[in-house]
Amino acid sequence: MGAESPYARHFDIDWSQRLTLPFLSTPLEEAARLDEAHLAFDADQGVLAFSFYGSAYPLTPSSYAAALSGMSGPGLREILALAAAARPDNSDDFHEAMRQALTGATDLNAALRSAVSPERLVEIVRLQPWAPIQWQKAASGLSYRRFFEITGLVGLRVEDEAVFEDSHALILDLVEKGVVDGLRVDHIDGLADPEAYLVKLRQRIGPNTYLVVEKILEHEEQLPAQWPVQGTTGYEVIATTALALAPDDLEPLDRAYSALAGRDLDPQAEFRTARQLMIDVNFEGEVKALERMAVDLAACEEDCSTPDPEGMSRALRELLAAFPVYRTYGSKSGLRAQDADVLLKIFERLYRQADGTDAANLRCLQAILRGDMRPENLEDAVRFRTRIQHLTGPLLAKALEDTFFYRYHRLLALNEVGCDPFIAGGSVEHFHARMKERALRQPNGLSATSTHDTKRGEDARARLFAIAEAPDVWADAVSRWRKMNANGVVQLPDGPAPEPEVEWMIYQGLAGAWLLGEDGESEASLSAFRDRFLAYVEKSVREAKLRGNWSDAGNDYEKAVLAYAAGLFSPEAAAFRADFETTLLPFARAGLINSLTQTLIKLAAPGIPDIYQGSEGLDFSLVDPDNRRPLDVDALTALEASDAPPGWPRTAADLAAQKYRLVADMLSLRKRAPALFADGHYAPLSVEGPASAHAVAFARMMGETALIVVAPRLPLVLMRDGDGARAFREATLPLPADLASLTFTSMTSGETVAVENGAVSLNHLFDDAPYAVLLAVP
Repeated sequence: MGAESPYARHFDIDWSQRLTLPFLSTPLEEAARLDEAHLAFDADQGVLAFSFYGSAYPLTPSSYAAALSGMSGPGLREILALAAAARPDNSDDFHEAMRQALTGATDLNAALRSAVSPERLVEIVRLQPWAPIQWQKAASGLSYRRFFEITGLVGLRVEDEAVFEDSHALILDLVEKGVVDGLRVDHIDGLADPEAYLVKLRQRIGPNTYLVVEKILEHEEQLPAQWPVQGTTGYEVIATTALALAPDDLEPLDRAYSALAGRDLDPQAEFRTARQLMIDVNFEGEVKALERMAVDLAACEEDCSTPDPEGMSRALRELLAAFPVYRTYGSKSGLRAQDADVLLKIFERLYRQADGTDAANLRCLQAILRGDMRPENLEDAVRFRTRIQHLTGPLLAKALEDTFFYRYHRLLALNEVGCDPFIAGGSVEHFHARMKERALRQPNGLSATSTHDTKRGEDARARLFAIAEAPDVWADAVSRWRKMNANGVVQLPDGPAPEPEVEWMIYQGLAGAWLLGEDGESEASLSAFRDRFLAYVEKSVREAKLRGNWSDAGNDYEKAVLAYAAGLFSPEAAAFRADFETTLLPFARAGLINSLTQTLIKLAAPGIPDIYQGSEGLDFSLVDPDNRRPLDVDALTALEASDAPPGWPRTAADLAAQKYRLVADMLSLRKRAPALFADGHYAPLSVEGPASAHAVAFARMMGETALIVVAPRLPLVLMRDGDGARAFREATLPLPADLASLTFTSMTSGETVAVENGAVSLNHLFDDAPYAVLLAVP
């Protein structure tokens, strides 16, 4: 029925043209000629349909008579009779009559197939309110808004009251019945007006239903304070794992990575190139639609110069390439102050780079986005702003998370959702500032370290951070491994495969997930891990979009890179694997400590810990779909029944047991003292002594109930002389007066901890575990 359907306005479709369906692999005429497509009767739905490799796309009933004109034969006369009576208002009765009359016509599809020539099939399709197009043209030819680049997910217009009611009926019913007491809104930035949506949703679910939104906050960006939610799904907490870096850790790693590549690598320039690819290719259709809207709006405004399509195109593309956040939140009522400030800073930077002509186009764009338009043009300007806000989020996400992260491999731990891959290092001071802000703004938001969208498991990421503590050791090892496996490199016309940077990525990705040494590198475990790792490498090559991509899957470059990676698991590479494990051992042991530190922070710092499936145990998974594998229930059950070994972990098995026990103990503590974690004050603390740079400490306080957490950081250096606990023998933790007067008990030992001269001695606090959790309860 197309635009006549009662649900046509539920979706964000441009009905000035036929609805595009991007599923063909070749032009329609060729698909019909090759018999990939034909006319068929869909007995399940009782409709005539365009069939393509078994998938049925129903014809609009009003086209039946024309489609079947001149046909005869078994079943066709019945179709013609029913088609003659077909009207949009009785389509349900029509479909039922069709089903009853024709289901028994066993030769009907054969008759249709032989009666309709390829040319006739093309004519029939042109009568439909939809148009099949090649999937390769989806980026430039869609007539609807999609979710990122997923053509099968069409944008829903929930800003429309009727659409909201239809799409939320089940959800609201479950909340009303008490079956559901919390909601997570995925991809909130995909909505036309997130604030209006959340206000409406909050009104319907009441003040006590827990509500969080999936929102990636860039750098110092804050969640809009007026949104009626508990907080975000916690990606910004993943970013705090940069606590595992020293302030200047990444500079020597930068040098080593650039030296390997044989050129100076500018990550910002690499990112801009990735973003430009999204603008020019992957989102070409969306960008061109915005260009047309901008030119039309400029033509209606006296303050804009004579519309210059090419100049407006340049200005718009520069604007899109310069966005520092996922989106702004302008609505019919105008721009928030924060958004106006974001746009002002973008345009000020663009003006400094522009010549006179481009500056005029930029001024016009700025006026449109601010809403500085004549009243009769304001509605169109709001529509343009909404469209650009719909685009900037997916564009940034695809450029950063799904392109740049697979091109720039300096430290893969930072190539993570919510992280800042451009930072120079980490610091305790920055961590405390973020946590104090979090305690004020979203104390009940989720705190995540692994999700279905993270690029690798939390324990793999924790291990890779240790590489930054010894960049020279890592760089020397990569150089050695490249020589050992040089026979696996293939020389292609456009260069070696894999190139040095991709070899670096392969070894670092392997280092993050490698666990085989602990089970003797059995043939079965090696084979299973190889298959998982090759899927990761394959995805990395395609997402990078440099010498391979999803539309050119299986090309010579991709085959060569996969063969190189597969060779690392071959019997001939046994010497490499032995060297790899020996080199990896200190990094792996440091990673165990980083894992426990990040777990403890997630459980004790402001926010509600989000424990992704199975990550209460080990999470050395790779990017999806690897991180969505079924849970190993037997392994988790065994952890429940086991005792955690005392001391600092030395193996992954130690980590699994200690991490599981830490999660269980902290969740039990949170249950006993909910107010402390929900509303408790956050206070940074500082360790004094020789190991002060290797510790992070803070307190949560609520009246006379208090919790103190002390955890190690930068453990690779800390443990060079052996057991890390010794490094804290002479360290102390000074306490403010309101904490020094309390009596604390150690969660790990159960013993009372003395406070002397306003400080706690760390002499033996790290003997039982590589962290200290002290609790004071009145």
